[in-house]
Amino acid sequence: MNETTATPARVLVIDDEPQIRKFLDISLRAQGYRVESAENGEAGVLAMATHGADLVVLDLGLPDIDGHEVLTRIRGWSHVPVIVLTVRADEREKVAALDAGANDYVTKPFGVQELMARIRALLRDRATSGEAPPVFDDGRLRVDLARREVFLDGDAVQLARKEYALLALLLKHAGRVVTQPQMLRELWGSHHEHDTHYLRVLVGKLRQKLGDDAAAPRWIATEPGVGLRFIGAGTMR
Repeated sequence: MNETTATPARVLVIDDEPQIRKFLDISLRAQGYRVESAENGEAGVLAMATHGADLVVLDLGLPDIDGHEVLTRIRGWSHVPVIVLTVRADEREKVAALDAGANDYVTKPFGVQELMARIRALLRDRATSGEAPPVFDDGRLRVDLARREVFLDGDAVQLARKEYALLALLLKHAGRVVTQPQMLRELWGSHHEHDTHYLRVLVGKLRQKLGDDAAAPRWIATEPGVGLRFIGAGTMR
């Protein structure tokens, strides 16, 4: 571990195999890290949202939700380094995990010294500015990015997948303009960068569900010809 780090780095292990969790807990603590473990994907996402981590070791073959989904959820608000740990040796699995935001990939069975070296390398490069907190709340609108939940005046709002993805994207860049091409790339892929009508329809549906008036927006403001800006005055915590 980096000797200049005042506080020991916190590692979150998400793996359904008790023996792997125990082995990693012992190995990581022996290197001076703080360790938290989760036995499934939902517990892992909750642990990350509640306590945070400096690095995540993530198994893909989880019993409740696939590791790729866990990674997607974490990447919804966090840039924490993630090492995927799995028995899946297929190259397509590796590429999919890296494309989804994993920083590294280790195949089981693995050598503990190699894993520790990869962890040290990622922690040396970790951001020092902190993570964007996963909950927005202004007293009316509450968005929990970890649990993918949206509430308006205390009532749950059912958003379609892309409606939620757009809201989360705007929240991650709150106060800054997110351009139309950027939103189209994020939501539909690079080959849809000019399909602005997709975005107009999606924004209209999202505003309708949030009761947000385009002429006098409370949360989603339009920058004509440029993009959208999340202007909510609530707190992120």
